[in-house]
Amino acid sequence: MLIPMEVIGVRVEMPSNQPIILLKEIDGNRFLPIWVGAVEATAIAFAQQGVEPPRPLTHDLMRELLEVLEATLTAVHLTEIKEGIFYATMQLRDKDSKALTLPARPSDAIALALRTHSNILATAQLLDTAGVEMPIGDGENQEVEKFREFLDQINPEDFLG
Repeated sequence: MLIPMEVIGVRVEMPSNQPIILLKEIDGNRFLPIWVGAVEATAIAFAQQGVEPPRPLTHDLMRELLEVLEATLTAVHLTEIKEGIFYATMQLRDKDSKALTLPARPSDAIALALRTHSNILATAQLLDTAGVEMPIGDGENQEVEKFREFLDQINPEDFLG
């Protein structure tokens, strides 16, 4: 079973200084933190904030290639975690409506999904294994609220080194 997810945002985890993407199941209260590289974190933050760089980033180029080839990214599937490494696939449809599946790093797949407004889905097994349940009552959970406050205070440029 695949569960629809939304990207809450990107932050830098301290003290390791490692960027993470935080996803949340749309119809639930489980969150999925995925540690990523700084370049991918920047690409995701740019897409979320609608930043258009003067020259296309790799994921912008990937989006343009899909358009030129008349292919569509229909969904990203976050599939599993093995030895601390997350795995994903990109579900594509070519101009002849042929379905294609490509393996991808979750960070790249998510960065492209945000640019193409494609679905991001996680397997139930992955959420059972790596998901973190944070019950949300009438108000936002404190950790999620702190995360959102952090996101409001940073700029994509903070990820550039």
